[in-house]
Amino acid sequence: MSHQDPMPDAPVILWFRRDFRLSDLPMLQAAVETGRPVIPVFILDEVAEGFGAAPKWRLERALESFARSLGGLGSRLILRRGKALDVLRGLVAETGAADLWWTRLYDPDSVTRDIAVKAALKEDGIGARSYPGHVLFEPWTVETGQGGFYKVYTPYWRAVAGRDVMAPSAAPKSLRAPASWPASDRLEDWGLGRAMDRGAGIVAKHACVGEAAALDRLDNFLAERLERYKAQRDFPAVPATSRLSENLAWGEIAPARIWHAAKRAEENGTGDEHFRKELVWRDFAWHLIHHTPHIVTRNWRDEWDGFAWQGDGEAAERWRRGMTGEPFIDAAMREMYVTGHMHNRARMIVASYLTKHLLTDWRVGLRWFEECLIDWDPASNAMGWQWVAGSGPDAAPYFRIFNPATQVEKFDADARYRRAFIAEGQKAPPETALDYFRAVPRSWGLAPDQAYPRRMIDLAKGRQRALSAYEAHKS
Repeated sequence: MSHQDPMPDAPVILWFRRDFRLSDLPMLQAAVETGRPVIPVFILDEVAEGFGAAPKWRLERALESFARSLGGLGSRLILRRGKALDVLRGLVAETGAADLWWTRLYDPDSVTRDIAVKAALKEDGIGARSYPGHVLFEPWTVETGQGGFYKVYTPYWRAVAGRDVMAPSAAPKSLRAPASWPASDRLEDWGLGRAMDRGAGIVAKHACVGEAAALDRLDNFLAERLERYKAQRDFPAVPATSRLSENLAWGEIAPARIWHAAKRAEENGTGDEHFRKELVWRDFAWHLIHHTPHIVTRNWRDEWDGFAWQGDGEAAERWRRGMTGEPFIDAAMREMYVTGHMHNRARMIVASYLTKHLLTDWRVGLRWFEECLIDWDPASNAMGWQWVAGSGPDAAPYFRIFNPATQVEKFDADARYRRAFIAEGQKAPPETALDYFRAVPRSWGLAPDQAYPRRMIDLAKGRQRALSAYEAHKS
């Protein structure tokens, strides 16, 4: 019997990766509609093993929450560790599954893995199929008039703004279980949070884990923040953003659900399209990573090859530790260490400071964000860093150098953000500022009663040095 006509009781294996939800998930809907047993699986495979400390810790939380949700449907999440193809073949043999489905991802590591898995399973006679759900628009479906891909955001937005987006769908009420379940690893035995060390308990206070929490977060944002989002989203001390990047990164909420909810708010007059534009900016990043996978590791623009970036070193280390002596920069870097998140305006400013004032290679910053962010997503991270550095698509021109001092006057004039994360010099620092010292490695030897560090570099001199390096590179 071929996989086109499987036995009525042959299970469907659903391979979950970054889609830890039950609603708005095309592969799950399709599996339920077959009426066959469903076996949900997560594999700690060659891609997931490479995640940084904070993403691995956050993945562990996502898996815990998702396993509970599946339990509520009379199902369970099977955990296995190893090379994806080997594990999947083993599971097919153990369970007699006829089909194996997953939600598409577009970063180069996932694509390489998935192409190999699909080809091998099809050769084995298994119905291997990938489904949409991680983005609003599949990257290959958005084309310019000439038939190429978009390299600039604004025309990309215009091309998709009026398109239909997948309608939200409810979670199933139950999932049919197989006659017998395959064995599963124990999540705690994997030790995914181990590299976070004492920082785990600090970041845990700020994480918002699981599908139910993500849906609540969306509702709260729409009710309380959306109306002032456009006016206040650049002020890091003001709770004006949705913070849904964390849940989108792990697929605990579908971008399509957010899109439709924001559109309804626009129609009701409680929002404008600005918020949806940010959702499309995320899609644009996945569009680029699909068409130009080198964005993750190399200068997107070849003409930047040979630029005199400095490598990792003492300057980058002080930046990483939030000890540059530049209060806005240090507050932002500490926010990331304490919360696992960094405000978007702050991300641009710390990236500009590292790549321009400190002339350090953008990849040094990209890797640190990959280590520390619980909302890390490979596409947005790569596009963001290259955009600020000047080497990327639709990039800020290199001479656009964010001045942390003038940014502070514009976006943190009352110093609320800096006080929230910099303890030194305050009589009664808030918990967030003190938590930085509780979270960092003991080997850093930092304490809140130390003197605040002196500035690493004069801002005007740093700017001039960056411009001179750029002129030298051009000529």
